[in-house]
Amino acid sequence: MSATAVHSLWTTTAAEGIDKIPAPKIEYAQLAPVLIVLGAAVVGILLEAFVPRKGRYHSQLFLSVVALAAAFAAVVALAAGGYGSTKAHLAAMGAIAVDGPALFLQGVIILTAIVAVFTFAERRLDPVSHGNRIDSFAAQGASVPGSESEKEAVRAGFTTTEVFPIALFAVAGMLVFPAANDLLTLFIALEVFSLPLYLLCALARRKRLMSQEAAVKYFLLGAFSSAFLLFGVALLYGYAGSVSYARIAAVVDGSVGTVDPVLADTMGNDALLLIGGAMILMGLLFKVGAVPFHMWTPDVYQGAPTPVTGFMAAATKVAAFGALLRLLYVVLPGLRWDYRPVMFGVAIVTMVFGAVVAITQTDIKRLLAYSSIAHAGFILAGVIAMTDEGISSVLFYLAAYSFVTVGAFAVVTLVRDAGGEATHLSKWAGLGRRSPLVAAVFAVFLLAFAGIPLTSGFSGKFAVFKAAADGGAGALVVVGVISSAIAAFFYVRVIVLMFFSEPKADGPTVAVPSPLTMTTIGVGVAVTLVLGLAPQYFLDLASQAGVFVR
Repeated sequence: MSATAVHSLWTTTAAEGIDKIPAPKIEYAQLAPVLIVLGAAVVGILLEAFVPRKGRYHSQLFLSVVALAAAFAAVVALAAGGYGSTKAHLAAMGAIAVDGPALFLQGVIILTAIVAVFTFAERRLDPVSHGNRIDSFAAQGASVPGSESEKEAVRAGFTTTEVFPIALFAVAGMLVFPAANDLLTLFIALEVFSLPLYLLCALARRKRLMSQEAAVKYFLLGAFSSAFLLFGVALLYGYAGSVSYARIAAVVDGSVGTVDPVLADTMGNDALLLIGGAMILMGLLFKVGAVPFHMWTPDVYQGAPTPVTGFMAAATKVAAFGALLRLLYVVLPGLRWDYRPVMFGVAIVTMVFGAVVAITQTDIKRLLAYSSIAHAGFILAGVIAMTDEGISSVLFYLAAYSFVTVGAFAVVTLVRDAGGEATHLSKWAGLGRRSPLVAAVFAVFLLAFAGIPLTSGFSGKFAVFKAAADGGAGALVVVGVISSAIAAFFYVRVIVLMFFSEPKADGPTVAVPSPLTMTTIGVGVAVTLVLGLAPQYFLDLASQAGVFVR
């Protein structure tokens, strides 16, 4: 065959191929919230490279806040344009859902991230070091703790301003996670927000070794959970011949049309479906911190820099529960009778274990970690309801919980002694006499966690328990109420310790924060009281947003 003939064959084959590969159709306007945050994260990395060290802190803070505000404006514009209700559809070739739950959760994640970024930027809590104001993050993240290079970085007044773009990458992944509409997008979003969090956990300025230990534990256990999730994705793909949520759902409930003969055998193989679904559920339950996948939570919450703990505790839960809801309500509603008893057991064990073990804690950050495990159980009660009311109650609870959490961890950063933050509970004795305002604010957050009436915690718990009872999970509500009563004991114990104990002479001081942390705490208190005293508007908003596009 001549060279000309071969060449003409290549060109004809290429020409035929070009017609068959459609160009992807991407709706950039509807993906604007994610694209704005991702773009700002990339610009933030460039700022680190090109802006002189003195100008980085202000430029990174400005960029982060402006980008998150713009992303929130984009979410509001999409919701106002009807994309949360009548125009809800699948964007980016079916990979991303633009619907009510996605937009609601994206809005909550972005607002949580804005107040969390303020705590990242706080520079007035530690005493001035070598003539420089310092924050919660290591002078130089790459240096070995205690090494000469670290000491030089501290003397030179360096600060790790990379935390801002790293946090933005995490936020971008979290925005995609609850909106992902196929299993590969879900996995990629999981990695995009997990890897930055592993890094942020290792960057504490004080207690560097503890911080790095927390990051390694989180990374190793996170890698395990990601592997389970990915294996589950492979099995479900083998079962349905597609990673698309709609296609898998159609195969599960038997409404699929034409079947590829190659797939006819695997579609009848329920073992692939059940094991694959279980593995994906394990990956998501790890992220929400449900028992028995909770092992990382207390150690990581205690070791990570406190601003990172607050951000992670709030935003990760919101993103992970959003993804869990979409998986159970959109992909696997046909498996309801198979997974519901398992989820029932997980929810009960999570509520009881979180509440009981929290009683024994002596460190305030570990106590809040076990509290967050108990809250994961309460939210699972709403997930198990399997009704539209269940979806909206979970959305409302996540919105209420996230601001209380960021606010509570912001208060923890204020109580300090010579070694930095004083997180041991004994140090908090008599805090109400030393600093009545800080103690009162923390008491409001603790009462909200306990679910006392007139706080957002009560409205949220009432909503999820009502949805669970209406959905036929009455036994779960009984266990939930008992667990709440147990949990109330240790929250009230901290309040009694703060207000009715004598302060120690060598006790910690309460640092006066800059307006940044004050704003975070103020927003937390405001949201806690507004959602507690007048929750109806927000409950209506959550119920309007509670319809998944299929």
